[in-house]
Amino acid sequence: MEHRQLGDSGIDVSTVALGSWLTYGGGVSQEQTEACTKAAIDAGITLFDTANVYGQGEAERVWGEILGAYPRSSYVLATKVFFPMGPRDRGLSRAQILKQIDASLERLNTDYVDLYQCHRYDDRTPLEETMGALTEVVEAGKARFIGFSEWPADKIEAALKLPGVAKFVSSTPQYSALWRKPEAEVIPVCEAHGITQIVWSPLAQGVLTGKYRPGEKAPEDSRAANRKMNRFIKQWLDDDTLDAVARLQPIADEAGITLTQLALAWVLHRPNVSAVIVGATRPEQVRENVAAADVKLSDDTIAAIDDALRTAAVL
Repeated sequence: MEHRQLGDSGIDVSTVALGSWLTYGGGVSQEQTEACTKAAIDAGITLFDTANVYGQGEAERVWGEILGAYPRSSYVLATKVFFPMGPRDRGLSRAQILKQIDASLERLNTDYVDLYQCHRYDDRTPLEETMGALTEVVEAGKARFIGFSEWPADKIEAALKLPGVAKFVSSTPQYSALWRKPEAEVIPVCEAHGITQIVWSPLAQGVLTGKYRPGEKAPEDSRAANRKMNRFIKQWLDDDTLDAVARLQPIADEAGITLTQLALAWVLHRPNVSAVIVGATRPEQVRENVAAADVKLSDDTIAAIDDALRTAAVL
């Protein structure tokens, strides 16, 4: 498994990370979670990404039990804070950050996380307060480094200009061959300041795997058919988008890889990307995803992908 540096942190992470959004601690049993986690570790994955809100703490709790069986120094653990954990528990105020980091560490069964991320930007809290609290967390040894997810470029720059605070090392955007909005502003700002991307939804919620066909009903066991998991995928299920994705199949066939591997490799070939976060409910899915880390795409193949999706990609 290839490893890349996470921003200017000095931490190396596997280019494929395992995530737990709406799966572990939720719709996937602990037995399945343990099997997928073991498959990930066996395959060389070292970065595990979760959040306090996933399953209202259950995803962290489950991984706290499972990962506790492995040496803490053998993996990089990332979690997030922002979304509601109770009627009065949400956001990035000092009180919330200090409360939620302790709760996350308890569930994760560890003294520290390697990366503590702001799950979104908090318009209700002064940026100075948020960054000051994150700095306290780092200085207390409860997090080694900090990051953010889906922050606008101007807020990233404002945070970086504050004196005496911990510096962000990672950005976690939605980014795929179908969703390229981060390329316009966020990635250039990050490149200029030693921040790299840990990408979520590199498969566009699974649409880029080719499992959804134009004019056909979504498979019963798919994310699109699951009311708990299909919140974001609906935007990709129109026939025009699915027709464009179908045009990728001959490109993948010529490269001798699956559509999943083609889509993941496309993201990993983009500048400023350290890792892609993948989800899995079965060990074989983990192994297929990991294989993308070794795929080398030619310039012609990348151009063919871009051409196939030219009418569907959101820029």
